[in-house]
Amino acid sequence: MSRTELPEDGPGSIAQAAPRLGAFLIDVVASALVAGLFTAPELPRNRSLLVFAVAYFVFTLLVQQTLGMKLLGLRVVRVDQPVAVGAWRAAVRTLGVVLVIPAVIRDGAGRALHDRLTQTAVVRSA
Repeated sequence: MSRTELPEDGPGSIAQAAPRLGAFLIDVVASALVAGLFTAPELPRNRSLLVFAVAYFVFTLLVQQTLGMKLLGLRVVRVDQPVAVGAWRAAVRTLGVVLVIPAVIRDGAGRALHDRLTQTAVVRSA
């Protein structure tokens, strides 16, 4: 089986929209809480977006999953080769998630626009 032929179900299959959205929301809340630690008693405002972007990039680059993905059993994989995501792919994925629109545009297989641009996929890890 090549990497582009991901299983249809179970571990390694493309993650559905609901768990991906859940992971995103967990990451947003976690980022706001971390940013709030540094800005209290003021609200974090856009600082939480900065924390989100940095955390998303670093965790995608280093361990191929964010906190939200880890909690919901998801991870990011390359579909073209069985190697780590790499810096430029992690950066493009982060930009796609921060801009939101590329993350919502999906193809028939369930991969978002930023997944297709970077030859990655969010898959079920468990």
